[in-house]
Amino acid sequence: MNDSRSVFLVDDDPSVRRALTRLIRSAGYDVHAFASAQKFLQWWRATDESPACLVLDVRMPGLSGMDLQRELQAANALLPIIFITGHGDIPMSVKAMKGGAADFLIKPVKDVELLKAIEQALARATHDLGEQKVLKDIQRRLETLTPREREVMTMVVRGMLNKQIAFDLGTVEKTVKVHRARVMEKMEVQSLAELVRIAERAGINRT
Repeated sequence: MNDSRSVFLVDDDPSVRRALTRLIRSAGYDVHAFASAQKFLQWWRATDESPACLVLDVRMPGLSGMDLQRELQAANALLPIIFITGHGDIPMSVKAMKGGAADFLIKPVKDVELLKAIEQALARATHDLGEQKVLKDIQRRLETLTPREREVMTMVVRGMLNKQIAFDLGTVEKTVKVHRARVMEKMEVQSLAELVRIAERAGINRT
């Protein structure tokens, strides 16, 4: 089963919407179809709760598929896009892929090709959501640190010894050890190597 992973479909052609909805649903996915990018945007909310992807027509009246891609990027949406079009060309494909599209398929789309692209896009969404969850958890831990503990943590992950940290901060080594122990506890790590890995994930500079 596909664990209620969702596929959003946006295409202004009713016959295409019906055919693709049937196909995607037959593969066990939750499908939500929309006749325009505007209608999708009015409905869609970034819940980030479960993996989803977007099957999107490029050329539509009003807001185009490329316009919608830009809107979703601006909203930092973790929603891989599979573009479909009957008017595909190389420059458009390159532009879409550079914009982060998961795939670019030419109509009429082959069933196997689309379902494979959806599976890959959902795998990407699953990975991205997992990464986001980890980063949010790291940020939650960082926010429990006092400014001095954050300072000590930065120096520790840079490889500085307790006595070097104490000298730089104008304190004693014993105080640094206390701060260091609190950092390890609040960051929920058991080793320096683990702390360094978390700091790297959080973008804390080691240089």
